[in-house]
Amino acid sequence: MVVPYVKIGRPEWNRISTSHVERANLSIRMHLKRLTRLTNAFSKKLENLHAAVTLYIAFYNFCRVHQTVKATPAMAAGLTDHLWELRELLASEV
Repeated sequence: MVVPYVKIGRPEWNRISTSHVERANLSIRMHLKRLTRLTNAFSKKLENLHAAVTLYIAFYNFCRVHQTVKATPAMAAGLTDHLWELRELLASEV
């Protein structure tokens, strides 16, 4: 049996859940077929997998409007004031 412990902060014990993380994992697996089992779309090189996941996470946060907040997560967090086009995302420098 795994005993939970607090790593940082002071969470309310009755509200601790893995549902948010599991939902994020499901969203990534459903949209990135590289991460599903029994597929031909896998990355042979770790760099390619890293690039694909990074691009998807950036798209998810800056280009995709989420139903729950009616905006992108980046807009909801105040990181940007507009919906990014894919062209803008690909042209941005890190």
